[in-house]
Amino acid sequence: MSLAGSRLLFSLVFLLGALASWAAFNLQSGGSLESCPLWGVQRLLLLLFGGVNLLAVVQGPGRRGRGIYWSLNLLLGVLGVITAGRHVLLQNIPSEQLLACLPDLPFMLRQLSWWQALQLTFMGTADCAEVTWTLLDMSLPEWSLLFFLVMLVFSAYRLLRLLRGARQAAALP
Repeated sequence: MSLAGSRLLFSLVFLLGALASWAAFNLQSGGSLESCPLWGVQRLLLLLFGGVNLLAVVQGPGRRGRGIYWSLNLLLGVLGVITAGRHVLLQNIPSEQLLACLPDLPFMLRQLSWWQALQLTFMGTADCAEVTWTLLDMSLPEWSLLFFLVMLVFSAYRLLRLLRGARQAAALP
């Protein structure tokens, strides 16, 4: 694939990530949605996803660099699917079975080790179980899960295609 083609793909993925980030932040601030720590992690992953792709657009990487960027996208997609999947799972648990509340993520990171903060975040709270906004009968974490799944599949496809092309190029005399 040409350099222009790879930049176009990374640009499109960046725009999708930026749109998803904008929607998430806009709904949180403008829609007065309560934030649970899991939603904060998902927003952070959206920002990282956009940042990786913006860096790829600016750099215009060669074959090895494209492999690294698609691998990073794949990793962020996996982390996003895990986080959003846990959030969707928590929304299907009665809120009485969850913790009443947790401090916000920055406070937990200042007071606890990152591993302890992550464990508490994934344990979830009643705030995480509450569905306060839907679009087409899907909650925000379900939309986030869908986004990360699509990006995960697309990144895996691009990475496999890149690896297959490198293997074929190496086999040619």
